Amino acid sequence: MRRDAIAFGVAGIVFGLLAGWVIGAKQAELRPPVQPPPQQQSASAPADNGSAPAAVDPAKITQFTNIINKEPSNSEARIELGNLYYDAGRFDDAIKWYEEALKLKPRDVNLITDLGVCYYNVNQPDKALDAFNRSLKIDPKHTKTLLNVGVVKAFAKQDLQGALEAWQQVVQIAPNSPEGKQAQQGIEGIRSAHPGGAPGQKPGN
Repeated sequence: MRRDAIAFGVAGIVFGLLAGWVIGAKQAELRPPVQPPPQQQSASAPADNGSAPAAVDPAKITQFTNIINKEPSNSEARIELGNLYYDAGRFDDAIKWYEEALKLKPRDVNLITDLGVCYYNVNQPDKALDAFNRSLKIDPKHTKTLLNVGVVKAFAKQDLQGALEAWQQVVQIAPNSPEGKQAQQGIEGIRSAHPGGAPGQKPGN
């Protein structure tokens, strides 16, 4: 399981980009700005967005591949391979191993969310949202999934109202968590760019 997978890096930078894109979108129909492959972050250590993707360690690839060959039902080795490729920015390879792991652990919401983040990184937002919806059917209050729903809807789908709704759920569920604080920043970014409400938002929402 990739720890605390989130589809963006340091929240302040991302939501600054979000606010800039929202303002630009008011002038014309623009796609979200192309961003470098985001880094995952853990709750204990902020992501370093200035660092390059980690290189894949061939010895670890061999190690986990050998485990899989000896133990075909070993899901953790597949997850570790997915993590190695994710860290290297090789998201297509990560997708392969996360999907293999999910055949063995189909109800692992963290793993499903990791897979969705990978789809976002390879510019397949619909597949990302499908993965997140799958996760939320298992755990409707999974904050990392909801946070990522908002990111994909805001950046890839230009659905600001959908992003607001997802982030508001995160704040309601866990306002003091890292995800809750990041979601609140996203909400504030949209509201500061659209003081009258996000496009399509009904008065009072």
